[in-house]
Amino acid sequence: MESHFFAYIYRLRFIERWSLMRNVVKENVAEHTFHVALLTHMLCTIANEVFHKQVPTDNIVSMALFHDLTEVFTGDVPTPVKHHNANILANFRELEQMAAERMAHMVPAELQAVYNPLILEKVDPELSIWIKAADLLDAYIKCVTEEAAGNREFVVAKVQTEQKLRALGLPEVDYFLTHFAPSLQKTLDELS
Repeated sequence: MESHFFAYIYRLRFIERWSLMRNVVKENVAEHTFHVALLTHMLCTIANEVFHKQVPTDNIVSMALFHDLTEVFTGDVPTPVKHHNANILANFRELEQMAAERMAHMVPAELQAVYNPLILEKVDPELSIWIKAADLLDAYIKCVTEEAAGNREFVVAKVQTEQKLRALGLPEVDYFLTHFAPSLQKTLDELS
């Protein structure tokens, strides 16, 4: 039986992010997913290697790869819209669940034991914090990139995102912001 699972996943590249703001650098959900997976890996690695925690990196990175999968059906609804009021958020969460179920049903039966937990199940909060941090870090990096390109449209979003990052209370985020974030504002010549 033919499965449309990957055909839909590959459509994430057509869904643009940051639709309410003027962008110098366009970004799509597929790029964002890749960056969140990389950032999740780095945060978990920092947790394990620098802070001597025992975070299941591979498991969490696998979850990160599917964190916005439902956007293939819902699109990327901007945070201010989703969080405008409790009813909108509840309705959106219901749509996300329906989209997740639709995607899960596309996975061949013999693969569902692996993919259903990644698509359908709520992630343990102790594990999801790493994906949330990576998601916010990616938003922060987007803001930094836009601001460095002279786009003041992202100045307020950068401050708000950094506040949300700091509020997580993860030393791994502070480590990343100290060691990696400063070079994100530099040009290629400055990096060289």
